[in-house]
Amino acid sequence: MDISTLLLFSATVIPLVCTPGPDILFVASQAVSTGTAAGFRATAGIILGYCVHSLLVALGLAAVVAASPLLFEIIRWTGITYLVFLAAKLVRAAMRPGGLQASRERVRDQLYKGFLTSLLNPKGMLVYLAILPQFMDRQQGNTTVQALLLSAAFMFWCAVVYSAVCVGFGRLGGGSLSELRRRLIDGTAGGMILLAAGFMALAHR
Repeated sequence: MDISTLLLFSATVIPLVCTPGPDILFVASQAVSTGTAAGFRATAGIILGYCVHSLLVALGLAAVVAASPLLFEIIRWTGITYLVFLAAKLVRAAMRPGGLQASRERVRDQLYKGFLTSLLNPKGMLVYLAILPQFMDRQQGNTTVQALLLSAAFMFWCAVVYSAVCVGFGRLGGGSLSELRRRLIDGTAGGMILLAAGFMALAHR
């Protein structure tokens, strides 16, 4: 693949990666409430989720999803439902005493939650179903290799941006928060994720 194509693709997706959405909000909320390491675990889970998207593109299954509006809507609403569920858990944590202990317990499943967040993220699906194919040259052949290279570029920028978020918000929280501050963080993160889910639900109307 021409390096100029990769650069143009990167220039296209970097603003999307940096735009606040479920991925960044989830990473930020976990880093600020339980520390930088938790944010990195969430980031690793998110990258694993996008690895699944890459595999679907390589196998041609993404084209099947893109060609079926009903299937795409089912996946999209499953993702929105998961985001609402995640937001509700954060809001409940903000309303519950003893949240510091609960926050530390959440560290165990950062990888899993991050994986689901990206796997069911409508914005991530948009990149793989609508944007990535536009940069593939079918006349050159090796579309599978092209898809994997473009996907690798997307995941690289996700890792860079989300790692920076981890470090910044991890230092802000330091993994050591007062009860009031922890509640404010969890409540705000839950509200922002719920807002992102609302925007995604209305985006295709």
